[in-house]
Amino acid sequence: MNIRILLVFSALLPTVVGNVYAAHYTLPENSTDTVITEYPDDMPLSRSEKDETLLDVARRYSLGQTEILRLNPELDRWNVKKGEIVRISNKHILPDSPHDGITLNISEYRMYYYPPAVAGQPRQIMSYAHGVGRQDWKTPLGKTSVAKKVKDPSWHPPESIRKEHAALGDPLPEIVPPGPHNPLGAYALYLNLPGDYRIHGTDIDKIFGIGMQITHGCVRMYPENVEELYNLVAVGTPVYIVKQPIKVGWLDNVLYIEAHPDLEGEELSSAERYGLAMELIQKANNQVMPDINQAALDEALKNLTGDPIAIFERIAMPTDELLTSNPTDPLDTVAPVNQGMPINANDATALKPPVNQMMPMQAPGKKSLIKKPSYPADNYYSPRNHSNSL
Repeated sequence: MNIRILLVFSALLPTVVGNVYAAHYTLPENSTDTVITEYPDDMPLSRSEKDETLLDVARRYSLGQTEILRLNPELDRWNVKKGEIVRISNKHILPDSPHDGITLNISEYRMYYYPPAVAGQPRQIMSYAHGVGRQDWKTPLGKTSVAKKVKDPSWHPPESIRKEHAALGDPLPEIVPPGPHNPLGAYALYLNLPGDYRIHGTDIDKIFGIGMQITHGCVRMYPENVEELYNLVAVGTPVYIVKQPIKVGWLDNVLYIEAHPDLEGEELSSAERYGLAMELIQKANNQVMPDINQAALDEALKNLTGDPIAIFERIAMPTDELLTSNPTDPLDTVAPVNQGMPINANDATALKPPVNQMMPMQAPGKKSLIKKPSYPADNYYSPRNHSNSL
């Protein structure tokens, strides 16, 4: 697939938190589009200004370790040379959940926060990398809310965690006071769930665990990210915790799919992954299976990079033709603007049609292909009773 490349230098990036680029997005103008884009090209790249680790680059761009390793499989995570080019994330498909409060998609180790709408301004989204629960300490799924916020929290490790650490020769005290070695970090948002599940920061020794299955069930964030979130989110904000390894969404009449590796202990077979993808594609297309680009779909499901890949394009009729068409002539019948045709994976221009570009339909008279995202109940389950997780 031919993709134009934009080299993003730090001087060109407008939104910075300290020396960390905040992942802030604007919702698409079309309310049915669910693909968000941070930079004005498909594949932004960063040039390292000094010798560093790949994980240093990940933190600078609010990416997690798993995410940046998938994007740069050829690079040494511990040794990125000055001047070396690193691929960073750009597009994301929003999870299938309400655009309200916080959504945590544990399958992609990524959070989406929807600040309250401001009249007369485009709706904003903030997105952050985070760590999630290990295979034996799963992060619970479901709808909850922020119960309370605590700055400089103390940690009271439960007996189960103290026994685990003692067995590894790393005994824990009954109370870990605030400070640089507190696993909760400097900020914690407690969730309204059985047990002390939190969205919290991290101690200085575990920063590179962001974007991995590494916690005892809590959601762990970079220090600068959790500080920003803490100052923005009010008590009572809804929180949706979902598990969506495959997402499908529209942007400017192009349908994208985004596929992530499975969580440990929850692996799908190739057939199961393909079946899930086809179900989501059909759902996004008003229960009508479009003539997708099969090679592009296979690439997405094989590589599991987490990057949205275009698999279908729909072509709409020009506005002037809509106004002049004669509905009494069956050959001139105006088709809905949602009908489509498959994209050409080798045509870079086909993957990014200009916004609002209108073109004649090839097969008039079919149903609308747009379906507004729903909120499937099968993405959730009741959390098991576990206390004082982190």
